[in-house]
Amino acid sequence: MLLLVLLASFSLVFGLEEAAIKEDVKETAAVLSSFEQPSELWTDFWLWGLLINLAGYATIIVPGYLIIRYLKKHKYDEKAGSGVIGKALGLCVFGVEENASLEEGGTTASSQKPERSESSQALVLIFCFIGLQGSYLTWGILQEKVMTTPYGGVHKEKFRDSQFLVFMNRILAFFLAAVYIVVTRQPRHTAPLYKYSYCSFSNIMSSWCQYEALKYVSFPTQVLAKASKIIPVMLMGKIISKKSYQYFEYITAVMISAGMSLFLLSKQVDKSATGTVTTFSGFFILVGYMAFDSFTSNWQAELFDKHKMSSVQMMCGVNLFSCLFTAMSLWQQGSFLTSLLFATYHAQFMIDVILLSICSATGQMFIFYTISQFGAVTFVIIMTIRQGLAILLSCLIYGNVITAIGVIGIVIVFAAIFLRIYCSHRIRQRKLAENRKAVLTTSVA
Repeated sequence: MLLLVLLASFSLVFGLEEAAIKEDVKETAAVLSSFEQPSELWTDFWLWGLLINLAGYATIIVPGYLIIRYLKKHKYDEKAGSGVIGKALGLCVFGVEENASLEEGGTTASSQKPERSESSQALVLIFCFIGLQGSYLTWGILQEKVMTTPYGGVHKEKFRDSQFLVFMNRILAFFLAAVYIVVTRQPRHTAPLYKYSYCSFSNIMSSWCQYEALKYVSFPTQVLAKASKIIPVMLMGKIISKKSYQYFEYITAVMISAGMSLFLLSKQVDKSATGTVTTFSGFFILVGYMAFDSFTSNWQAELFDKHKMSSVQMMCGVNLFSCLFTAMSLWQQGSFLTSLLFATYHAQFMIDVILLSICSATGQMFIFYTISQFGAVTFVIIMTIRQGLAILLSCLIYGNVITAIGVIGIVIVFAAIFLRIYCSHRIRQRKLAENRKAVLTTSVA
């Protein structure tokens, strides 16, 4: 703007004609727009958005890291008194020793995962499967309603900020879990609270990568990535928990991934294929999504195995940090107050958000319980099959035709599941026989 004024002033001073002034103004505006265009493109680039988000999260992560490092370096747990602040810092940074006294309440952690028969295990697994399917199918329907339904009377408007919905889901889940912990008897919590921030951050980043990848990844690539999540989860399990898997587990993981890919790709339609091609940026973001997503479930499983907390305690800890991360991001981007005002103006929107948050909290409960009882790999298999089940139900309800390739994919998936169950049963029976033989040998000796 200043350049335009200067140009016009110089033109008047030197007595340029009116036509020349207009021509110079047009040329200057074109030059200015050429400088503005790269700026707009740069702000829309995924790397810029990633840096902005990371800068916001760093306002919590960096000070937290420095405080934790300082307290550990100076062995604050040995010097802390019995005050409220000392106990709070000790709980956040150092946790509680596993052999500590139970005078303050709580049960022993060893009773958290009782031994069950195979039939009982199957019933619990079916319960988790149905709970996950029901809660997240309902959650998906409600989420679509909230994001697509215009709210208001005469002047209707749609809600646009999905991050505010994430915040509402997390804060309701946190309060529900906290209330449940207060009114019920829980295992003694030993894990440092800051360890929940790892899976909370990775969960937020995996969600960001998932949505951002849609701009740079073709439909077939998206399908293959979602169907192949089991393999990265197993590899991440070897890195985090040093887990070892049987050969049949790798084989069935590949079979499930291949079968789901065939089934999902068989349902590709023109509406799904928006013409997006997979770029290097899309591939890089997709790798980030799979890495963060695999880390989340494996880190939660590692915490369950090491500290033996309940699924409600896990839910409370993870959502505590998720609330902090999302609230800080909303505040820095200036959309927190806008979303709250929208909620106060539209009562129906607030009702829908509460119902959405209840479904999300229920789904989280099933997620943490499934991981605590069966591990990260079983949970990912259930969630992978959920995608195919949703499409299969759609075909049955609306009479859509399942292609021959889709049928082959379904057969491969179910064959892999039955093979996994059969091999697991054989291995369990072999271990029981070896234990009986060892007991008999010991008694005879």
